[in-house]
Amino acid sequence: MNGLPNAERQRLGALLDHDSQDRVMAMISQFSRVEIHNLSPKPQKTAEALGVLVFNMERGIFLEELGDFLETCPDVRPFDIILANELDDGCVRSGGKNTTLELARRLGMNAAFGLEFIELVNGEDPKGFHGNAVFSRFPICRAEAVRLPEQYNWYFDRQRRIGGRLAVLAELDVDGMPVGVGSIHLENRTHGPGRQAQLEAVLAAAEKMFPGMPVILGGDLNTNTFDGRDKDAIQAVAGSPALQRRCLTDVAAWEGCLGAAEAAGYRLLPESPVATRRKPLPGGGYLGLRLDWLLVRGVRSGESRTVSTRREDCGFAPEGSALAAFAGEELSDHNAVWGICKL
Repeated sequence: MNGLPNAERQRLGALLDHDSQDRVMAMISQFSRVEIHNLSPKPQKTAEALGVLVFNMERGIFLEELGDFLETCPDVRPFDIILANELDDGCVRSGGKNTTLELARRLGMNAAFGLEFIELVNGEDPKGFHGNAVFSRFPICRAEAVRLPEQYNWYFDRQRRIGGRLAVLAELDVDGMPVGVGSIHLENRTHGPGRQAQLEAVLAAAEKMFPGMPVILGGDLNTNTFDGRDKDAIQAVAGSPALQRRCLTDVAAWEGCLGAAEAAGYRLLPESPVATRRKPLPGGGYLGLRLDWLLVRGVRSGESRTVSTRREDCGFAPEGSALAAFAGEELSDHNAVWGICKL
């Protein structure tokens, strides 16, 4: 996906002082396109079930270590599809790399990338692109970007961005069977009704794009049960075991987007109430949240689980690998979610 010179990025960003994100994004063709890389031949083995991984990769900053994790962690294998959030393309913080394309090449997978934000803070960024991706061992026939209803204007955030939340929908050719998949990223800086409106837009787009097909959607749905900007709510939940249960066991009662998915015929995975996000707290420690989900319809779901991305849980790392040498606390602030979908 071609980038824009920094001067042009800054010029377009400055328009947001007086204009809407929608109007400025309409001037940038990259926001309406999905970049598809069909790099891998069709698998020779007939697929009776698909291993699916949902993974917020936190910008792909630790890209080599993430590759090691995906290739060697026994709890995320086998995977045929990865529904990924937060991947950079041309950002200094992640080495200026196209993290989607590099991972696809390393894993021998096809990929589709959609642009969520253009970062404006670092003028040294070659592109400043950031978005969501679908990885697949099967050919990607077509893909579309679904722009979600705006719930927060990121230009006025300290991160200063052009863009807004996004889903990438793709049709796969699985042994001649069309299968619809999608990587979704809902807004954290809003409340439950805002996220519900966004997911309902994705469900409507999937209904239109994938009529009669098995559908597998997933991603970081940011189901905090509160507005991520609300520091008082965060502190209240952190100090109350009862409220912490709401964020894990009872999250569906607080987040209407999950109920909307079930009403549309989707099953929610994983069923086990395990935290998938470690939200740091100002006084130290973290709050466990259940944010990352698989939504499946028209397939029979099998085993599912949440897989830790903390360094202390990566004892499987091969000797001499980047993952074995990793000195950080975690590869991502999200855990991965894995599940089996039987066709």
